[in-house]
Amino acid sequence: MPADALERPLPRPTDAAYVGARLLEALVEARLALRFLEEGLTRNAAGKAFQAWRALLAALLRLELDRLKALVKAEEERKWLETTAVPRVPTTRMLPLSLMLERAGHNGLSAWTERALNLHDYQYHGPDPDMALSKYRSREEAAGALLLLVEELARRAEALKGRVKWTDELERALGEVRRALSR
Repeated sequence: MPADALERPLPRPTDAAYVGARLLEALVEARLALRFLEEGLTRNAAGKAFQAWRALLAALLRLELDRLKALVKAEEERKWLETTAVPRVPTTRMLPLSLMLERAGHNGLSAWTERALNLHDYQYHGPDPDMALSKYRSREEAAGALLLLVEELARRAEALKGRVKWTDELERALGEVRRALSR
C-alpha cells in the first residue's frame, strides 16, 4: 500500500494533480479502514472510512468545481467553494456539498455521505443500543455499513478513470482495496 501517499504534501487545489492526489488518499484511507476492521478495531476503521469518503468528496468537488460554481448565484458562495469547500471539505457542510454534487450528476452521493457521517459518529460514540449518539447498535452493524461505504467509494473512484489522470499508483491502491473487500 502506498502509505507514504498520505505523508506527501498535497498539490494546490488549483493544480490538476489535486484530484488524483485526493483519490489516492481516499483509496489509501479506505484500505486502512479495512485493515483496522480485520484487526477488530471497528471504531478506528469507522474513522478511516469517514476520512476516505471525505477525501473522495474533495476530489469530486475539485473535479466539478466549474459546474458547481455555475449552480450557485452569489459570488461569495462561488469563492467559498474554491477557497474552503475544495481544500477543507468541512464536516458540517459535507451533506449540502454532496447535494450540490448530485445536481452536477453524481447521483446518490448524499445518501452515502450520510452513511459516512453516521460512521463518524460511531467512531466517537461506539455502539449505542439506544441509538441516541450513534446510528449503530453493535459493532457488526457498523462493520456492515463500513464495508458497503468502502465498496461504493471504490466503485466511484474507478468510475473516474476516464476523467482524471489515472496513475499506476492509483491502480495499485484500487487493486488493494478490491482485494481486501473480496476476503
